[in-house]
Amino acid sequence: MNIATGKLLLDLLAFTLAAVLAYVLRLDSALGSVDFSILIYALAGLPIKWLALRHSRVSRHIWRYVTFEDLSQLARMTGLVTLALLLLTPVLRLWIFVPWSIPLIEGVLALALLSGLRLLVRWRLGRRRQRDERQRGERRRGNTAFAPTRVLIAGAGDAGRLMAAELLRFPENGLLPLGFIDDEPNKQGMRLMGLPVLGDLATLPEAVRQTEATLLIIAMPSTGGQVIRQYVNAAREAGVLARTVPGLYELLGGQVTTSQLRRVSVEDLLRRASVEIDEGSISGYLSGQTVLVTGAGGSIGSELVRQLARFRPARLMLVGRGENSIFAIEQEMRREWPDIQVTALIADVRNAARLEFIFETYHPGVVFHAAAHKHVPLMEAAPSEAVHNNILGTRNVAELCLKYGVTRLVNVSTDKAVNPTSVMGASKRVAEMVIADAASRAAAGQAFVSVRFGNVLGSRGSVVPTFLQQIQMGGPVTITHPDMTRYFMTIPEASRLVLQAGSLADNGSVYLLNMGEPVKIADLARDVIRLSGAQDIEVVFSGIRPGEKLYEELLTSGEDVIPTRHAEIFSARLQQVQAGQLDCLLLDLREAAGHEDAPGIRALLHGAIHESQIKV
Repeated sequence: MNIATGKLLLDLLAFTLAAVLAYVLRLDSALGSVDFSILIYALAGLPIKWLALRHSRVSRHIWRYVTFEDLSQLARMTGLVTLALLLLTPVLRLWIFVPWSIPLIEGVLALALLSGLRLLVRWRLGRRRQRDERQRGERRRGNTAFAPTRVLIAGAGDAGRLMAAELLRFPENGLLPLGFIDDEPNKQGMRLMGLPVLGDLATLPEAVRQTEATLLIIAMPSTGGQVIRQYVNAAREAGVLARTVPGLYELLGGQVTTSQLRRVSVEDLLRRASVEIDEGSISGYLSGQTVLVTGAGGSIGSELVRQLARFRPARLMLVGRGENSIFAIEQEMRREWPDIQVTALIADVRNAARLEFIFETYHPGVVFHAAAHKHVPLMEAAPSEAVHNNILGTRNVAELCLKYGVTRLVNVSTDKAVNPTSVMGASKRVAEMVIADAASRAAAGQAFVSVRFGNVLGSRGSVVPTFLQQIQMGGPVTITHPDMTRYFMTIPEASRLVLQAGSLADNGSVYLLNMGEPVKIADLARDVIRLSGAQDIEVVFSGIRPGEKLYEELLTSGEDVIPTRHAEIFSARLQQVQAGQLDCLLLDLREAAGHEDAPGIRALLHGAIHESQIKV
């Protein structure tokens, strides 16, 4: 007998016991005269209860982690069985003695017994886990004296409550919760999980003195980076360490445990308030599809793959030219999502024949085009590579999507395509034109769009990893200009909004993600230095590099912003380019790139983009 069958039989036994107890409570001392009626009533209800348990699958819940939603489903199932027994009662009364109140009493008792059974199992297994953890902790510490770390929790919400429960349940972890800090006035002086809400952020130093706390856990996964920054600064001034739980983009499972505690990162300080996405509309165009991602081994491409898996495509095709990065994301997908078909393919978007073989063989229904050269100074030095990869590679992908009937093509673009000053930005702007041109030739039911956003924290070669590497080497941290600003997003946030933009499917549109407020790179560098714990790291200004801007823009002067049904995504219409003119431009760019004619490439890009600021 397997576990599921055993739990089903236990539930059926509890249901039957409820029927007997209902007679006991209803008739008390008169039971002896109705023994036959009790037996027949209990047997008559067995098929109904068995069918209800099998159909509702409540016995398949994991009792160790029973939730309120599980108990709610149990109550609904019990209510339906009670209704069925009430309908059966008039028939049974022709043969046996059945008071009308018996099914109602039985329903209440059955719910109590079924719920109690689950809660008892959860309690017993929880106690056993506590004991095992305590024993392991004692073995680790030996017989030496152990003083727990005294903890305050910032945030008396759901995450704070779960964190406090985790700390109280497992004292062997060495973290002793003493109280909460929360800025909501109606929580001041209240108690949560038996612990007091000691005050707001302004009272943190006093709370630290009163409790002798040495650690502040920031349990606010949905709050913005500005609030996180305030708590980090207050913790430093109060002389305590600060740790945090991941943001909502990382906490997809909804659980908060001590294993997720980590040092506050620069991503936390720049974190924006959580953005809700319409998972139904995303699932509508991804579920059951063959989805192809170009550049799948890159920072954005690999995160797109991780986010895509949650929407259950039939097949994920990981296309890229770097075999190590493609192998890494393939192995991760096979480990984390074994039920999804994963196909890893080494290919270069510049190789049209190789791409056509892939499209002809696998017929993807949705394509995310994330393959691109993105480093501004490197493309200034090698403009031919920007043409071959960013422009002609995009043309190859777009033409194949048209030829093989791809229903959705999402091109990942950049804010550097706006009023471009660099070859990289201009190449991405022309790539947007390529997608718009393909959209004008798309069949009914096809939608080709571009998504434009700014810098992504933690991506390869971005400023934060560069700063960290410079700090590890003892400095200095180099910044090009004290007034330089950039828009930033976390990789998961950008990827989720790219998926959301794909669901909007207004053919030919360029979607803009709400990037929030721009951040000064100098301030970002100082945050990274402070959070790293390094001392005496010098900040040096090295001067603006070729092709760089002091600040980025998301719109050109000739583009109109159109709201979409998602508050964080806007739409812009590109200035239309005649198909014949675009074809001529691409031919000229191909020829110039083939001859390594850097001045010619710059002149062609400058002439094709009205608001270009490229130096020729």
